Amino acid sequence: MLKTSPLDDAHRGLGAKMGAFAGWDMPISYAGTVSEHTGVRERVGIFDVSHLGKVLVRGEGARAFLDRQLANRMTTLEPGRARYTLICNDDAGIIDDLIVYAIARDELLVVPNASNVDEVAARLVDAAPKDMAVDRPDLTTLAVQGPASPDIVGAIFPEAKDLRYMRIVRAADVVIARSGYTGEVGYEIFTSFADARAIWDQLLEGVRAAGGEPAGLAARDTLRLEMGYPLHGNDIDTFTTPAEAGLTWAVKLEGREFPGARALRERAPAKSLIGLRMTDRLIPRRGQDVLRDGRAIGSITSGTFSPTLRVGIALAHVEPGSAAVGDDLTVDVRGKMGSAEVVDPPFVDRSPK
Repeated sequence: MLKTSPLDDAHRGLGAKMGAFAGWDMPISYAGTVSEHTGVRERVGIFDVSHLGKVLVRGEGARAFLDRQLANRMTTLEPGRARYTLICNDDAGIIDDLIVYAIARDELLVVPNASNVDEVAARLVDAAPKDMAVDRPDLTTLAVQGPASPDIVGAIFPEAKDLRYMRIVRAADVVIARSGYTGEVGYEIFTSFADARAIWDQLLEGVRAAGGEPAGLAARDTLRLEMGYPLHGNDIDTFTTPAEAGLTWAVKLEGREFPGARALRERAPAKSLIGLRMTDRLIPRRGQDVLRDGRAIGSITSGTFSPTLRVGIALAHVEPGSAAVGDDLTVDVRGKMGSAEVVDPPFVDRSPK
């Protein structure tokens, strides 16, 4: 049986098109993907992302403990800050990418993807010392994203209006973070199931007053792909290392040991993640071959129509050294040969900062 958000009734009342996603029944779209996507880019939108995993790590030495489990350094993560990181297996394959929010010095909220939360939580539980609490709290996550988001969130949570990127603040039992998955200025708000509907209604009122609307997971996907953000299960997975995914900036190897560290030091990349912008009308999709001079050199991992650029865009894994920015490649789009230029994501001129 699919899990449902505490806001399920609200979504259905808004006429959302619901669908299965990572074991959850979530809103895929409301007014339409392009409309919702454009609303976030130009004004603001609100997402229910309660499907995201939540793992709370508490106890003396919590940061040092996570430092031994995750690829990015956690001992320097000060309270009130957040950091993107990876959890890898012993072969340096990416089990998941996640964000760690330091609510307090010894209280950290780990947020993995919905499809991987069980494995991430199990690994942390198994590795935790006896005096370390690793729990799965019941929290709803709302994301308000877009240029108007500071005024909307700030009207309800004044302490959050001037938050800098990847900073967090606590307002009573609510945690507000300046983070997101769209490339726009935005916030992610963690609240209890009991308070979720009231906060959603307040935020939605502000979003609508600013000319925005609720947005579903389909728009979230096109927004993240325009930024070149990887999606686990597509662009990154347990058969892909951080080096192969272009994520070495989220890895700190010097003076540290964690699962996969040795393999990261010793294993040469077997593929490379690149960005492709189509120069014709064809739309690339996952699994389609990428060719150079008629020879397949890789395949699309994520592909879509960009509502902002009005062309097809994609991420693809290709052989190392087989393509560079500015090169012209071909994508086999269901038997039709599409032309594409190698570009360095993001595809759009945006920044969440």
